[in-house]
Order: sequence, then C-alpha cells, then structure tokens
Amino acid sequence: MEYIDGLVSIIMPVHNSGKTISESIDSVLAQTYRDWELLIVNDCSTDNSVSIIDSYVRKDSRIKLFHTDISFGKPFYPRNLALKNANGRFIAFLDSDDVWLPLKLEKQIPLFEDRNVAIVFSNYVKFDTSSNNNFNRKVITANKLTYESALYGNQIGNLTGIYDVSKVGKVEFLNEGHEDYILWLMILRKGFIAKNTNSVEAKYRVSSASVSSDKGRSSRWTWHIYRRILKLNFFSSLYYYAIYAVRGISKYLK
Repeated sequence: MEYIDGLVSIIMPVHNSGKTISESIDSVLAQTYRDWELLIVNDCSTDNSVSIIDSYVRKDSRIKLFHTDISFGKPFYPRNLALKNANGRFIAFLDSDDVWLPLKLEKQIPLFEDRNVAIVFSNYVKFDTSSNNNFNRKVITANKLTYESALYGNQIGNLTGIYDVSKVGKVEFLNEGHEDYILWLMILRKGFIAKNTNSVEAKYRVSSASVSSDKGRSSRWTWHIYRRILKLNFFSSLYYYAIYAVRGISKYLK
C-alpha cells in the first residue's frame, strides 16, 4: 500500500454544520505539526456548509472537499469515502463540530516510533455551548490499551484517535453502532497497543441530540459488538459487559 510517510490524513464528515465547521477547520489550520491533509466529505448538506468549506479550499490546497451521492445519515460512509482518497501514513478523525488543540498532532506522531503502537490517542474535554447547560469536563482515560483492556469499554475518543496505516493498512468503519469503538478493537486485535499522550488535546462538543447521550442504545450496541462483531461466547460477553456497565454507572455517579 502506498502512502506518504509523515502525512496525516484528517477525515471530517459534514452534514449541515454551518454553525460550527469554521471552528473545526481553524483548529486544524492551527496545528503546529504542518504535514497534513484535511479530507472533508459533505453528506448532502442543505445549509451553508459547502460555501464555507469552499472558502477554505481556495485558500489552502491541503483541504479537499468530496461529496456523497445521497445522504446516509450516518458517518461511516463519508468517513470510508474519505479513507479511500487518503494519502497519509496516519489516519485521524475530527467531526465538524469538534475542536483540536494546537499541539495535538505534534504530541501524537512521535509516539508511533514504538513499533508496537498502532493507535495514539489523548484525553479531551467535553463542552456544551448552549446557554442552558454550559460545562467543561475533562475525560481522562488509560495510559495505554491492549485488545484485552479495550474490551472493558471504549476509552478512545474518536476525535483524538490516530492510527498507523504502515502497520495495519487502511481499516474501514462498519455500518454498526459504536463504529469507532469497533475500529479500535479491530486494530488492537492484531496484537498492537494504543498509547495515550496523557494530555488534553481536543474538545468534544456535547448536545442534547448527541447519539452518545442515549445510554440505553449505547449499551445495546456494546452487547452487539461483543456477541455479533467480535463473536465472543456468551459468558465472556457477559463478563466484559458487566465491567462496562459498572464503569458506566461509576462515571454517572461522579
């Protein structure tokens, strides 16, 4: 597989993100690590998202815009479309309402020098810009993850994760709930580890419409991953699910 060594391909799906996408793109432009390309996939937006993106494309050749033929309503297809057009050794993800801090890539890329590391991630902050529910909460996760420890629940915020194509190839998203968690598990199952920068390098925007806010659906997706995607036996699935549930309750009570 051909790729450009050192280049980070940043994948950004977009659907009606006119209110937030400039902030997201600006956070990429502010990166101190300059060797990147930003692949934006417009999923049939009907607002001013495309005109905003076009203004950036005209200014910076590293920013590229693609379009889906129909609206999928899920990020897996736009992300996979961008992945097919990615040229970088490293694949990173940033949704069109989230934000990176300037040192994110500079801190992450050197950690791939460890041949056992295929994923690098970071801690992040959850924030809500609505006037009714302003908050900032740090999400601090594990120092490193193996496939075994990752089974206890997803600790890699998708907006923070980067994987190394030279070690695992291009790994596509499945059309499943928690598709990002499945992606990390598929990579770690190859025997690699995921390494945390142990610093806060991104900001995740929370809203009442966030998919992750539906705890019941999230738990059903997790059970489905254990049983149907990973094909763990019933008792192994029950074991990991119980730990996942206890951790979820603990986080809720904090």
